[in-house]
Amino acid sequence: MTLRSVFFCLLIFTPGFLFAAQQPQPNIVVILADDFGVGDIQAHYPDNKIRTPCLDQLVKEGMSFTDAHSGSAVCSPTRYGLLTGRYSWRTRLQEWVIAAYEPPLIFDDRPTLPALLKPRGYQTACIGKWHLGWNWPGPQTSQMREQKNSQWKYEWDFTKPIKGGPVDRGFDYYFGVDLPNLPPFTFIENDRVFVQPTAEYQLDHSEGIVLPRGFIGAPTAPDWRMQNILPEITRRAVSYIDQQSQKKSPFFLYFSMTSPHEPVVPSKKFQGKSGIAPIADFVMETDWSAGQIVQAIDRAGIKENTVVIFTADNGHSHYTGWNDLVESGHQPSGPYRGHKGDIWEGGHRVPLVVRWPNHIQAGSSSQQMVCLTDIMATCAEILGTDLPQKGAEDSISFLAALLGEANPESRQTLVSHSNHGEFAYRDGPWKLVFKLSGRNLELSRGKPTIVELYNLESDIGEEQDLAEKHPEIVSRMTTDFKQLIERGSSRSGQKAANDTQVRFDITQKQRWAPVLKD
Repeated sequence: MTLRSVFFCLLIFTPGFLFAAQQPQPNIVVILADDFGVGDIQAHYPDNKIRTPCLDQLVKEGMSFTDAHSGSAVCSPTRYGLLTGRYSWRTRLQEWVIAAYEPPLIFDDRPTLPALLKPRGYQTACIGKWHLGWNWPGPQTSQMREQKNSQWKYEWDFTKPIKGGPVDRGFDYYFGVDLPNLPPFTFIENDRVFVQPTAEYQLDHSEGIVLPRGFIGAPTAPDWRMQNILPEITRRAVSYIDQQSQKKSPFFLYFSMTSPHEPVVPSKKFQGKSGIAPIADFVMETDWSAGQIVQAIDRAGIKENTVVIFTADNGHSHYTGWNDLVESGHQPSGPYRGHKGDIWEGGHRVPLVVRWPNHIQAGSSSQQMVCLTDIMATCAEILGTDLPQKGAEDSISFLAALLGEANPESRQTLVSHSNHGEFAYRDGPWKLVFKLSGRNLELSRGKPTIVELYNLESDIGEEQDLAEKHPEIVSRMTTDFKQLIERGSSRSGQKAANDTQVRFDITQKQRWAPVLKD
């Protein structure tokens, strides 16, 4: 009998505990912060300077993963991976993110996490930032364009339903923004614009810093205040938890935060609170927002039967006040090299804290390698259901790690992807990096990548390139990585197809790569 079996039996037959058929399926709440660095929870790095009391409390009550990674070093690709269990670089999007008014990155036939949960009786909601594309109505269709944000001045009909968004990808309910720094500047509820954007966006420096200067004149709701976005989506998420806690059916909430991503717009009660810089104030408000969600769960009396997952979509941004933080003694990436966008650890290594009372040991930690694509498989195993045969290609459950059990089938390899489309392949402590041939992306297009090798066990800062010293490891890992790409899947025994030809040996020539023809 395995340790997990013993664990379940104890829960079933120990007085005061209910499980399996006796206990309802757990609620699942995923809190995804935006540009929140691996070093930004003070409980994980006590010498860092930004106070995070709410997340510190979550750390005390849950399990922290020290080797957790987003699917990408930037936003849209990670969100795609979290919701589909598939690496985003398997799609046509080979660099950067979804631009303004571009179409859905998740195809309508792609299995998603909320769609997996709905047939099991779950109510599903996405509240906050979407940033995975929509089919915007207008005289023209939303298109994948090489030129970034080239469609924002087109005419769009904001009175009609917007297809291809959250409610068409498995969610029963949605409220939020596409993202806070791209038009249209207004909230969206389900598949409709919540307040018509009849005004034009103008810069208001009282709002904060790193404001969207490039979109002056873009459609915006009258009296739109960016400082109100995080408080409003937080309020809506708390209200959703309150409502669902009164029902018998379980719920899945994906709370996709807009902070501390730019624009850096801490609300009035957080302005100056850190004593460091606006970005530090915004990190503190992010902590508050996450705390509101956890406290709503506890207050509703559903703490014991709710899985709470807090994580982030990538590393901390380097252009929103990074120097101010470092000069204060705060290291947003902890001991790791790099930041948001990078192929280095600081770009994709993220905090991951999971709380599930009576199942996960409070105040514990795990060194298990985890990718956010794995959340889908983990939820499926919690429910005792199988993943779809077609889909979730890169999702590997980490439930065993949550329960403190060794698992030979746990994740051993990882693929990381940068803002510029660079790849890294991880196998145990070894990390093989395929860098641009130079500092400039455009000048690197079509040219061979530069191969570097690091041992993270002895060199966590990625300072010593060992590629020349260990050519046999470079050769073996390159072959393994190529096979993982060609197989279309990381899951054992599954073979799938990528949407395009994926190249790591040269820098891609296009942001949207051509469709792979049969």
